[in-house]
Amino acid sequence: MHFNSKNHQYLHYITKKTNEYNSDNISRTNAYQNFYNLFPDIKWAFVASMVSRNAGWNMTDLFLSPFLEILGKKERNQLFMTYERANWLIFSDAYPQLLIFQLSVQKNKPMFHLLFAFHVSQYMVDEWQRYWEFGDRDRLMLALIINEQNVIQQPVIKQSYFKYKVFLRPPYLLQDILLLNAIILPTSDNKLFGVNVHDFTKLTNRILLGKKIASIIYNPAVYLSIYRFAANNEHTGSRRDYEKFFSKPMEKAPFLRTVYPVITHRDTIRNDWYKTGGIRKKWLKNVSADLNHDVSNSFYKKRKLFYAYYHVKKIL
Repeated sequence: MHFNSKNHQYLHYITKKTNEYNSDNISRTNAYQNFYNLFPDIKWAFVASMVSRNAGWNMTDLFLSPFLEILGKKERNQLFMTYERANWLIFSDAYPQLLIFQLSVQKNKPMFHLLFAFHVSQYMVDEWQRYWEFGDRDRLMLALIINEQNVIQQPVIKQSYFKYKVFLRPPYLLQDILLLNAIILPTSDNKLFGVNVHDFTKLTNRILLGKKIASIIYNPAVYLSIYRFAANNEHTGSRRDYEKFFSKPMEKAPFLRTVYPVITHRDTIRNDWYKTGGIRKKWLKNVSADLNHDVSNSFYKKRKLFYAYYHVKKIL
């Protein structure tokens, strides 16, 4: 597609800002949150910010005593790189979309043809155009959930390094079987909601997970409280962001920028997943997560068992 000089200026600005904010987990999380503050109708941006918070918490969890004792440095680095690579890829695809929407609002006309310069799927080009015309916020949020999980399917989930070094290795399999991982959604009134993460390597499961997270965040009973937590608590990459409100956290994870360097990623040519795989009908179905099912409680019970195993192993 031919772009004139003005369009090239826009593309340069979008590329620069995307690279700037894609430097680490904290800058990504803040970029999503700040965008949502400007454009609350783009509901996916807030979902992305909360999921990104959880990615940071998972990264620094790897420096807690049980992980340091049970996993080697190489295994912990492989798990970190899995979180980092997936979140870097999602941001590199999604943030240009957000900025091009912002540009469209500023110019009061759709500029979504610029999406092709960033190898954004035809599916999302069509969905942004539809949103511009009809303003269906929930449909756009679902489309972005579907798109971003497809974006990481080949370069992360099925990529040979991550497949054989992470997803088929005992540390990941143990976490998956025992449901040791969850997306935690703190609130300003010190309650925790969440969703268990299971079978992360399956595309449909990740899309279902995203829909469940969104259904909790935008439930009228809890939305304002989750938003207030996010607005009033700076993201450090450590669970102490919310555990500080509880009397006795087991152990404080370090702040992310004190333990991890900025990672330089190499991008690859992206094939359009939509042209080769299309959309499955089950991805489009609405789901609702149960607010009465306290996932966070089970998450911390399992974490206590993990610590107990660590202490027994240390004694023996």
